[in-house]
Amino acid sequence: MISTALCWMFLASFIGLTIGGNMLVCLAVGLSRRLRSITNCFVVSLAVTDLLLGLLVLPVSATLELRSRHWPLGGALCNLYMSLDVMLCTASILTLLAISVDRYLAISAPLRYPRRVTPPRVALAVTTIWGTSLVMAFVPIHLGWNTANFRVQNLDWGVQDDAGEGHTCRFEWLNDYVLLNSFCTFYLPLLVMCLVYHRIIRIAREQARRIQAATPSFARTASAAATVQEHKATVTLAAVLGAFVICWFPYFTFFTYMGMVAETNPPATAYSVVLWLGYFNSAVNPILYPALNRDFRKAYGELLCCRGLWWRHVSTAVHECLEIQGTHSNRHWGTDLRNGHKDTFPKDNQLERKIFTLQESNDSSVPEKI
Repeated sequence: MISTALCWMFLASFIGLTIGGNMLVCLAVGLSRRLRSITNCFVVSLAVTDLLLGLLVLPVSATLELRSRHWPLGGALCNLYMSLDVMLCTASILTLLAISVDRYLAISAPLRYPRRVTPPRVALAVTTIWGTSLVMAFVPIHLGWNTANFRVQNLDWGVQDDAGEGHTCRFEWLNDYVLLNSFCTFYLPLLVMCLVYHRIIRIAREQARRIQAATPSFARTASAAATVQEHKATVTLAAVLGAFVICWFPYFTFFTYMGMVAETNPPATAYSVVLWLGYFNSAVNPILYPALNRDFRKAYGELLCCRGLWWRHVSTAVHECLEIQGTHSNRHWGTDLRNGHKDTFPKDNQLERKIFTLQESNDSSVPEKI
């Protein structure tokens, strides 16, 4: 009883961390002007993937874990749950692939990057990623492509658990489907990403040598700063890729092995370990961003700690402005107009002046790309 309660507490905390962390990533990019970049569109897409996993999949997976995978909701919903799980995992992999291509274009041809990577093209790429993931997840399961006789799994509930306490919600592993699915959705994208990042490292080293040799010493700082920013962004996103591989590689290796040996009843403990290790990746990414990127650290700090203080300053400015305007009316404003004064803020219009000053001080640091 105590162990079950501890498991519930641990899984609930893990799910809460996953949901809260990825919501924080989305809010940080949406509210911080320093983080609004083309690359971060893919970061937000990845965070949305992990957020949906925490909202739609992890609570069900936790319930199944504590109920020995007994499924009380019917075969159709079981297939829907598994399709969502596969779709979100596939979307994560394809998004990481898109991020690696984006980093390659930014490092290899920085001057042509703004013309190549435009908001419409990024929107098209994100839409393609989600559409492809949807098709690859839902079509095979709901057409029975993953079963030996093309029978849609779990609808007849012919498989019972050993104790006879209910139906077991599980994914049927056909050898050919497992090999094809693993190759297309994990191993092939992983191979491409490794080759792309290897090429990025070589290009980055060549750029560093060219800048050191060809740029005059008085102009070297500005040129190197832009290159360093791109390299920092690449390191951050390469770390995200590394975390994904560490978390999901054991699962896909286990998944492939079980399919090759035609094992329909994998060891429960081993399956749970590799599955939740993969899920752990969804909670790691929101921690990696601030750990490796200054702008994310600052945005997190504003959202968690300092945002309330900033708004208190704004409310104080509003209160002082109203007092000033009530006392002096618009006398100086009229004088400034007659004298041709072109200051951005009139003398008595203190509200805009104070809020503008606060915003400028809040956004004064140089943006750091991710």
